[in-house]
Amino acid sequence: MESTSYESDLEETLANRERLRSNPNLLYWYEQLYRYQFAHEPGLDSAKILEIGSGTSPLKQFVPNVTTSDVLALDYLDLVFDCHRIRDLAEIPDRSVDVITMTNVLHHLKDPLAFLRDATAKLVPGGRVYFAEPFFSVLSYPMYRLLHHEPVDFNIERPVLNRVHGPLSTSNQAMPHMIFFSRPEWLAELGDVYDLKQTDVRYFSGISYPLTGGISRRFPMPAPLYKLVHSIDQALVRRLPRVLASFFVGTLVASK
Repeated sequence: MESTSYESDLEETLANRERLRSNPNLLYWYEQLYRYQFAHEPGLDSAKILEIGSGTSPLKQFVPNVTTSDVLALDYLDLVFDCHRIRDLAEIPDRSVDVITMTNVLHHLKDPLAFLRDATAKLVPGGRVYFAEPFFSVLSYPMYRLLHHEPVDFNIERPVLNRVHGPLSTSNQAMPHMIFFSRPEWLAELGDVYDLKQTDVRYFSGISYPLTGGISRRFPMPAPLYKLVHSIDQALVRRLPRVLASFFVGTLVASK
């Protein structure tokens, strides 16, 4: 990884964090995402939770007991490490974590399947991995493909990033979607470490994320109106996910 790319990603992460925290509608979107994602997680307030890719994430505002981490050396994090080396992480004992969570992180990883495999070393038997990633519906495909700055490449032979310039600046938004929707044989490679029969995939939001302006912009929509639009958006997405959804929320359960 080139130092200039790392430094650029570090600066961009700090700027993105400030933009997110100054955008109340975007914060509300994240709060609703976390509520939806952890709706069936027992004892969340007392669980041992590790978040991967916490650089910009506001999760700790809503779930204070989370242990934050990132590959970028940010002074507000609990841990700094490369998640591809999670198996060797001495700071977290093996078989001690109830939940590993990440938001828009898998598509930035050099080898997401390798990470998901090694992450089970830290999970208790039956522990869960939660993640939120782009979903390519009729509505969202052109938005991700044409309007978003991150690459979308469905013409890959394996779910890996062949060249990594930086943890934030390198990605392929298509990888998680392919693993969980169009290339089941890739997910099946994890069948010895996860109980794949318990894999859960749900859909979250369509237009309500871009209506916040996202990280790079801010639209001046009054909060009460935005909350109403978000509720309607989510109700429609639940009925027509393949047409309207922009994100999917997944859960993997470690084998016992």
